Amino acid sequence: MTFEPTLDFARQLDAQDPLRDFRNQFYIPPAPHGGDSIYLCGNSLGLQPRTARAAAEQEFTAWEQMAVEGHFNGDSPWMHYHETLADATARVVGARPLEVVVMNTLTVNLHLLLISFYRPTATRYKVLMEGGAFPSDQYALESQVKLHGFAPDEAIVELQPREGEYTLRTEDIEAKIRELGDSLATVIMGGINYYTGQVYDMAAITRAGHAVGATVGFDLAHAAGNIPLHLHDWDVDYACWCTYKYLNSGPGGTSGVFVHERFAYQPDLLRLAGWWGHDASERFKMRKGFRPMVGAAGWQLSNGQILPMAVHRAALDIVEAAGGMEALRRKSELLTGYLEFLIQRLELPASVLEIITPADPAARGCQLSLLVHQNGRRVFDELSEAGVVADWREPNVIRLAPVPLYNSFQDVYRAAELLTKAFLVKADDLKN
Repeated sequence: MTFEPTLDFARQLDAQDPLRDFRNQFYIPPAPHGGDSIYLCGNSLGLQPRTARAAAEQEFTAWEQMAVEGHFNGDSPWMHYHETLADATARVVGARPLEVVVMNTLTVNLHLLLISFYRPTATRYKVLMEGGAFPSDQYALESQVKLHGFAPDEAIVELQPREGEYTLRTEDIEAKIRELGDSLATVIMGGINYYTGQVYDMAAITRAGHAVGATVGFDLAHAAGNIPLHLHDWDVDYACWCTYKYLNSGPGGTSGVFVHERFAYQPDLLRLAGWWGHDASERFKMRKGFRPMVGAAGWQLSNGQILPMAVHRAALDIVEAAGGMEALRRKSELLTGYLEFLIQRLELPASVLEIITPADPAARGCQLSLLVHQNGRRVFDELSEAGVVADWREPNVIRLAPVPLYNSFQDVYRAAELLTKAFLVKADDLKN
């Protein structure tokens, strides 16, 4: 599509957008000086679905009226509540329902998976991850290698971009995997890098890791609900994600786990065990001897977090109603592409502003990361004051994430206008 730098064009795109009405299913926070904000921060916290409160209230009512019997009675008995999320969750990440379970929170789940899939030996003990991964992943890996008696500086190998570049090349990731060879125990990377917004070639990374005998997993915090995923077909071993970003399930919302069905019928696979992961047909016999549920459900520890799961189910229903990830992706590519087009119209030198997110739509999701070399914090603060809710990441990156479920093309146009003013460029330059 050939873009035009005008408000009329943005309005035309909105009029043609088959997902335009889904914006009305979310609460848009107010701007400082009235009206709706331009919310471009779904990569940190998605907006509240208008159905979320009623979904939680339904479970409050069940608790009020049934108390403990709510586990077994009512419209959605709590005993099996997590099972009601499996089909929609599997569609979001490209899995089979057996391979997914909703439970806990993200870093808890990462630790649980690493117990099973990081099984180092004296010679095969290294972990490969991207340099500058989100700190929680770094801390988790540090503690896991220490748990096995290794020094993080020796066991953890961090991938860095080539000099003068901001993102990783797939061939360099594959080359490092081959170089580590028999010493590599597991690869654990973000599906999308939180800082740059780069989408990694998860299929290629998985193939390369398996070729040297390593397990391969992904933290999909910035990928789930953002881009189409095909975890089963890519043969990924394990993955986890949060649901409060692009899946709009609320602050601290519950997390998802994927374990490939190749491991579904391996009850002896080492894991941390809990009552809720025990064979449901025997769970209430209260006997010793853990027998895991088949599939990802066998990694559960405790009963489900019903109130967060209720909100999550309401949010998943919206994704389903919108046509799923393929429909969201089509709009996302247009939205992000239009934002990129308008920012490039500023014609600022690279010494002032760079977009460090890949230009290839296949290598990015909703997010554009702007590296602001001069007065970055001032630019961010001016955007915030003008009603643009974006995200600042030290030392000098502004992240903008137009989300297809609730952002419009007019949002993108107006954000670019305000960015222009923040850089002290006349707004009329956008139209020249």
